[in-house]
Parts: sequence; structure tokens; C-alpha cells
Amino acid sequence: MKYLVVGLGNIGPEYVNTRHNIGFMTVDALAKAGNAQWESCRYGDMAKMRVKNCELLLLKPSTFMNLSGVAVRYWMNKEKLPLQNLLVIVDDIALPFGAVRLRGNGSDAGHNGLKNIADQLGTQQYARLRFGIGNDFPRGCQVDYVLGEFPAEEREKMPERLQVACDAIKAYCLSGLSFAMTNYNNK
Repeated sequence: MKYLVVGLGNIGPEYVNTRHNIGFMTVDALAKAGNAQWESCRYGDMAKMRVKNCELLLLKPSTFMNLSGVAVRYWMNKEKLPLQNLLVIVDDIALPFGAVRLRGNGSDAGHNGLKNIADQLGTQQYARLRFGIGNDFPRGCQVDYVLGEFPAEEREKMPERLQVACDAIKAYCLSGLSFAMTNYNNK
């Protein structure tokens, strides 16, 4: 079984440790744990790894957040993967820091990366893992917040929260969405 696991984020040093790049951070942690090496490819960087009988194609799109769907559509078509073999990792301000929520579909909730993926794929019927980044910002300052870096207290907790997200991704690929949701949502 082959899966495309896409971590959303923005390329460039100014975005490396920002909340909006938690998707990149999650697939980086997964690649590191699986001893997978990143290679530049069309529309992003890709790492390939195995988890038991599953091949995971990890993708960090280079299209910037708002055009993430271009990379997702290209790799889904190139690898001839069905929608049920796609998992997108995205930041979510509606969840407290470190909370993980898997869903099999849903709206973009105002997230431009998810909106572009739905536009490019023609559907919102794909799985996503939402990683909570909290919403401790004054009204009208959402952009500055999501493009800001995690504070020290959250950076200290980050390895443990990334491990939970990586375990949820593996569970999704090995045992399916229902199992992963039951065992990792609210964890």
C-alpha cells in the first residue's frame, strides 16, 4: 500500500519555525524517525520510507501554502493514488497547541492551503490531520500569529506532540482512518 503524506508549510528561512509550518515539522519528524532522506523533486521535497507493509511518500510542497494543491494533484496523478491514500497535515488555530485531530473530509475552515487542495482535486473528500497551534492572538492579528514562531514553552513540548502526530499518521496508514481517529483524536 502506498500513501502520499503531505505536510503543509511555506518554503524559505523566514518561515522555518513558524506555526503555519507545523505540517513541514511533522513530516520532518516522521522522515527522521524513519531514516528517510529528503530529495528535491517537482513541486517540493520528497522523502520515501516504509512502515511495515506501507510505503509513505512524504511531501513538503515548494508551491507556498496557498498553492499547495498544485503539488498534491501532481503527485497524486503521478503515483496514480486514490483519494483514500492521501493524508494532509495542516495547522489549526481552532485547536489548542499540540492537539491532533484526524478527519476523513471536511471544509477548509478558512485555511488557504486546504482550500487550494480542494480546488485542485475537485473535492474535500480527503483525510487531514489537523495539528493545533492555539489561538492566543488579538482580533485582527491572525496572520502575524500563524506566521510567528512557537514560544519557548510550546517548543519544549513539541517533540512529544510531534511524536503523537507521527504515531497517528502511521496508524492511519496501517490500520485505517477509524482506528487512527479512535486512538489519537483527543490524545
